[in-house]
Formats: sequence, C-alpha cells, structure tokens
Amino acid sequence: MKRRDFIGGLAGAAAWPLTARAQPALPAIGFLGSTSPDPYRHLVAAVRQGLKETGYVENRTLAIEYRWADGKYDRLPALAAELVAHPVAVIIANTPAALAAKAATTTVPIVFSSGLDPVKAGLVASINRPGGNVTGISSSSGELVAKELELLHELVPSATVIALLVNPANPALAGSLSTELQAAARVLGLRLDVLNASSEPEIDAAFEMVVKLRAGGLVIGADGFLSARSEQLAALALRHAVPAISPYHPFAVAGGLMRYGTSASDGFRLAGVYAGRILKGEKPADLPVMQSTKFELAINLKTAKALGLTVPSALLATADEVIE
Repeated sequence: MKRRDFIGGLAGAAAWPLTARAQPALPAIGFLGSTSPDPYRHLVAAVRQGLKETGYVENRTLAIEYRWADGKYDRLPALAAELVAHPVAVIIANTPAALAAKAATTTVPIVFSSGLDPVKAGLVASINRPGGNVTGISSSSGELVAKELELLHELVPSATVIALLVNPANPALAGSLSTELQAAARVLGLRLDVLNASSEPEIDAAFEMVVKLRAGGLVIGADGFLSARSEQLAALALRHAVPAISPYHPFAVAGGLMRYGTSASDGFRLAGVYAGRILKGEKPADLPVMQSTKFELAINLKTAKALGLTVPSALLATADEVIE
C-alpha cells in the first residue's frame, strides 16, 4: 500500500464516526410556565409521562424548550413569542401562559391545563370542537371553589365572614373565582371579602387584613403564583390562626389546614398525551377539551388541633389523605 493511500484511509476512518454521529434535529415542543421551575417539577414530570405514553422521550426522541415567567405574568407574551420563533411544534401551558401563547400565534398548536371554563376564558370556541390551534384539559374552578367554601364552612360553622385570596395579575381566573364564590357565599349566608396579592409582601399584607376583617376562614384561589408560595401561605395561616383551604396539595403538606382540588399532575399528564398526539399528526381543532374529574381532599389533622378545631368524623371519612 502506498503511503499516501494509507494516510488517506486513516483520514477517512477518522472522519467516519463524526459523520455517523450527526443526527437530525429532534422535534421540539415548548413548555411555558407562569411561575418558576421548582414548584412545577412534578407537573413537568407528569408532562414527560404523558409524552412517554405516546412514544416520546425527552432528549431521545423529543426536545423540550422551557420558558419561565417566575410569577411575573407580564413577561409571558415575550416568552411565548420566543417559543413561536424557536420554533416549536406544540406549546404546553397553564391558563395565563396559554392565553399569552394564543395571542402570539394562530398556527402553533397549544395544549393547556386550566382551572377556568376554557370557552368563557376565550381559549377555545367550544368544548367538543375547540377550533383553531388550541385545546387542552380543564377543571371547573367555579364548582371547585364553591366546594372548598362548603368544606371550610363544615369545619368552621360558626364563621360568618370568609376571605378569598386571588392574584390580580391573573385577572381572568381571579374574576371567575370571585364571581363564583360570591354566589356560593350568598347561598350559605356568608359574607365574602376578596383580597388581592401578586407579590410576597402583598401576601403578608393580605393575612393582616384577614385578621382585621375578623374572617373566620380563608379560601386561597387557584393560581400558579399562589401555588408556588404554598409554604408561605401555610405558615402565615397557622401564625395568624386562620383556618384556610387551598386547591393545592403542597399547601396541606406544608401545614395548611385543608386541600381540595383536582389532580394537577393528572391534568398535565393528559396535556402531555395530547401534545404527543398532535406531534403524530392530529389537529388541536379536532381534539375535544378533556374534563378533569379526579378530585382529592387532604386534611392536616395536626393543624386542625393547633387551631382548636374538631374535624367531623364524616368529613374525615371522605378525605383521600389525613396528615397527622
């Protein structure tokens, strides 16, 4: 063999693995979160599970582009525009993020997991035939928050004033929760005071107002920002001796009195399934909005005792989880 042929052969052999390692770009989807990554870890895991059920595994057959607003909802439009420009094939988002994504694109499919009525919120044209580029998973926050009030009233029947905490930076959800709970409060003969908080200092101020109003209980509204601060909310409720209920499980685990809500993890898992189906060619306009029907009640018995409350045995019997 001639020397130059031998060297050429070595060069070709060295180049071959580089060529073989070159892989086509993985299909990419976007995950647009209104909060920060930490409180959403279990929900991101649920999305990955849903994608896996349809044959997609992150970093193997799929890439996920994450964008986080860190509770600053005014950042969502720019973050949504980033994902559209990336580009991604599908965007998964919660309510405020989905609304921002919808405003950013009429072509990129969007899959939401929402506590709002998606028709009233303007996300879809109808439940069965969403139309456009948006579909997703929905739980009725109106029915949910009314049930939360009933549970709180059952545990603290002497209370005549109840406070509701909402995030004004999420106006669609805050308005819906306020309207639904005012109606539920009237049925029970209770006075409802609505308090706003979109920052940690405002949460502190809201609890001071709860005390001034002599509210006998507090309903914490569904919202990503408030969910991410479940530990702060639970600590303040205990410090101010306020019986409180939240739709989020971490609240009860952190020492909050009660949690009643849909399984957020199941909602995002289903969103992952829908995203996978869209990647396989289905159109969001043809995928009906799925209704989340899995509700969970958790009661922190230790907190109830600290607040001097006796939990009725009938209520304990209906709880999915009792924390002692």
